[in-house]
Amino acid sequence: MLCMPMEPQDAPDLQEKLVRALAGTLQAASAPVSLFETHISWILVAGQSACKIKKAVRFDFLDFSTLAARRFYCEEELRLNRRLAPQLYLEVQAITGSADAPLLGGSGPAIEYALRMRAFPQEALWSERVVTGAIAAGEIDQLAAILARFHHEAPVAPSDSRWGTPALLRASADEILDTLAQALRDPADKPRVDALLEWHQARHVQLCPTFERRRREGYVREGHGDLHCGNILTVDGHATAFDCIEFSEGLRWIDVLNDIAFATMDLQVCGRADLAARLLDRYLEASGDYLDLALWRHYQTLRALVRCKVYLLRLQELAADAPQRTDCERRMQAYLGFACASISPASPALMIMHGFSGSGKSTVAGAVVELCGAVRIRSDVERKRMQGIAAGSPAAGDLYAPAVSDATYARLGLLARRIVEAGLPVVVDAAFLDRAQRQRFAALARELGVPFLIFDVRADAALMRERLARRARQGGDPSDAGVEVLALQLVSHHPLSAEEMPHVAPVDSAGGNVAQAIRFAWNSLQAVAHCSANAPS
Repeated sequence: MLCMPMEPQDAPDLQEKLVRALAGTLQAASAPVSLFETHISWILVAGQSACKIKKAVRFDFLDFSTLAARRFYCEEELRLNRRLAPQLYLEVQAITGSADAPLLGGSGPAIEYALRMRAFPQEALWSERVVTGAIAAGEIDQLAAILARFHHEAPVAPSDSRWGTPALLRASADEILDTLAQALRDPADKPRVDALLEWHQARHVQLCPTFERRRREGYVREGHGDLHCGNILTVDGHATAFDCIEFSEGLRWIDVLNDIAFATMDLQVCGRADLAARLLDRYLEASGDYLDLALWRHYQTLRALVRCKVYLLRLQELAADAPQRTDCERRMQAYLGFACASISPASPALMIMHGFSGSGKSTVAGAVVELCGAVRIRSDVERKRMQGIAAGSPAAGDLYAPAVSDATYARLGLLARRIVEAGLPVVVDAAFLDRAQRQRFAALARELGVPFLIFDVRADAALMRERLARRARQGGDPSDAGVEVLALQLVSHHPLSAEEMPHVAPVDSAGGNVAQAIRFAWNSLQAVAHCSANAPS
């Protein structure tokens, strides 16, 4: 008997029948089968193998309603995901036979298509591991490096395409907000969605020139498009992003900052703002993409609304008594809450480090990133970037000549200005042993009207020499300062003055209270900023 492919009018019912029959076939042939379902896919896991079948659905953002479309998008998913996860994505296979007796492979006509993948344990997913605190700092650093390299190598959107245009961005956001406005039933949600719509419309107008400029400059690329924690895992010791968007070019060809914003947003919603800040820090250090962080909160807000819509669609699919409804509702509200919080007034600040080479400045600055949500800019990295030298490569030529140092601090000042103007706290990781350089940044903070703080990082000379010697043996650090540089610093630096002391937070890098000292200084800074903002004019 000739078995006909499933087409739009009968596909949804027949497809579920097929999926469940295929699960039975696989279980009889090998091992117990686990069945997972999303709003657009079925996933069957049997032993070390998995197959993913696209649902015969049509939404405003995708169309899987025909067999031809499902085959095409299976092949696209294979192509796109092998860029980041070749070890997981194996091949596209036809499903033959009938809906009652399907066969994966076979010589008959295809009635459906499946993407064959390598299976992985659910506990490998970051969405699972973030809940238990199992994601290590090294995994965050690994993912940041992978994504920075991926974005650097990804194809740039053609200049005559519509990808990444302000009009497309506006239409996408308007559609999401319109869907939420129509579907959310809780009366308390209406003013929140109205506020988000008003904020988005105003902010979009402000950011249009930046959207367009970055598009011209090549920042719109074929990215991942769906970088939430459920699409990141650690497998074979490697952080891996998978399940990128295959069904919509407009959701995949996006600004690289828009792409990474998804991951940082999701980590924050999952309660790990520290890991989100670390991921952004390591990504920006690798990419150097600091100048347009005015887009950051905008992208994070829209990414949260995307996830809110996903859970709303899932709720609409679930039966009224389905046990998953409670969790779906909770997650939907969490993303909506994050989006609403993201449009509240920002709390920028300008912080600088102060200390000798080997004092532990960069380690403390890294802790400031995670504890305060600050963006870090490092003099050692930017100095080399300006000269076309990789951060981990040894210094060459007159890299530390006075003119180069002056240019480096000028660059740090420009980046700090742009980051603060974006509404974000910034920490400038440099020695700042010259009083004039400290005064320049204090003046910048006054000009911008933001709090100013100096983290004075201290350690005894013997410990600093030991750290520098160890760093030289290990290699690969952005800083090239050795014991000779330290000796010169100790006799030539400008000590902190009495006028600077009200802005100084001392930190003993060898002590056990570094985090406590940072939190105390940050909380004090925020309290002063709050009092200033609410003082009568």
